[in-house]
Amino acid sequence: MSVATARGGVFYGWIVVAAAAAVLLVVFGMAYSFAAFFPALAAEFGATRGDTSLVFALAGFLYFGIGGISGAMADRFGPRPIVVAGILLVAVALALTGLAAKLWQVYALYGLGLGIGIGLAYVPAIGAVQRWFVRQRGLASGIAVSGIGVGTLLAPPVASALIEAYGWRGAYLGLAVIAAVVGLGAALLIEANPAARGLGPDGDPPLPHAAAMAAGPSLRDALATLAFRRLYLSAVLVSFSIFIPFVHLAAYARDAGHGEAVAVWLVGLIGLGSLGGRFLVGFLADRLGRKPAMALCFLGIAAMMLLWWSTTAIALLAVFALVFGSCYGGFVALAPALAADHFAGRSITAIIGVYYSAVAFGTLLGPTLAGYAYDFAGSYDLPILASAALSLAGAAVVMRLPARRA
Repeated sequence: MSVATARGGVFYGWIVVAAAAAVLLVVFGMAYSFAAFFPALAAEFGATRGDTSLVFALAGFLYFGIGGISGAMADRFGPRPIVVAGILLVAVALALTGLAAKLWQVYALYGLGLGIGIGLAYVPAIGAVQRWFVRQRGLASGIAVSGIGVGTLLAPPVASALIEAYGWRGAYLGLAVIAAVVGLGAALLIEANPAARGLGPDGDPPLPHAAAMAAGPSLRDALATLAFRRLYLSAVLVSFSIFIPFVHLAAYARDAGHGEAVAVWLVGLIGLGSLGGRFLVGFLADRLGRKPAMALCFLGIAAMMLLWWSTTAIALLAVFALVFGSCYGGFVALAPALAADHFAGRSITAIIGVYYSAVAFGTLLGPTLAGYAYDFAGSYDLPILASAALSLAGAAVVMRLPARRA
């Protein structure tokens, strides 16, 4: 069964998928709208590109770094209250950022507040999806994380329009209202697992799948495995690359003489590309294998970094944004599914959360070092080329993953 259950009607797992997608649309749309605020914040506070990039990097470090904590909380208390708390914190952080008078206050309110809020919402939402599916886990994960792509596509131009109409401070207040209304409505639809509805994953009867989901390795046991160590290392390597374009692609386009609207549009194209990647890669990986699909995503990211390094032409930058977005979207879709292939069971949300902490280091270092590299050398060459090399190394590590757990 796929959509309908044996009792008729729609399998509630797909409602959970849609709710998770909406939650991720909201929280990551708020995060990736940062490209639209970048010049206004730099001008307001007299900050360098490195200093301004650190605002986003702090948020990214936290929303990936605390995934192990929020995942463990969701395993214990259920995902819904944790996601609701995260959405509320995101909305408050955005509203208060609009009142900041000093750059350090932006670090504290946006960097810390938004980062913790997204960290509370992200892993519990995507972890809940894993419990509702087995056979269609890749597709379900792809649809859920497609919310990130939609948010990346829509939020930067919406933020730009709000900034033009109300200034950057009013724009943050407007985004706070959107986050609260849409995010809370979606969060209330998330449920922990199908057993409470008398079902198993994919809408099957509750046994034997329910028993299997109650078992599985503990967090401690999973962390000790070769599979987890290689998954973690591969994510560390590629994560240096994947967030640099979200912060610096628009600035790169402005430096090349392209207008503000075109520069922000390029970031939106990353979101558009990631939508295709999340659906297509998730669908194909269920049939062709998630490990080779993940390695191909890493290779694609490396190739696109080389394309970015080689051009300032708007058409080629658009190709970069679309294809890079597809590979990035494929990585985001496959990461939780690949982890669940090896470690599905009682602690899967906490395991996914710790796995995501690998991305935190690259999120903190990649955009920040790229900004300081530009401040020092007047060029993004070094961070872009380093990103290509690290992504290639990540692909090699992925291909050495051991066979998944039966």
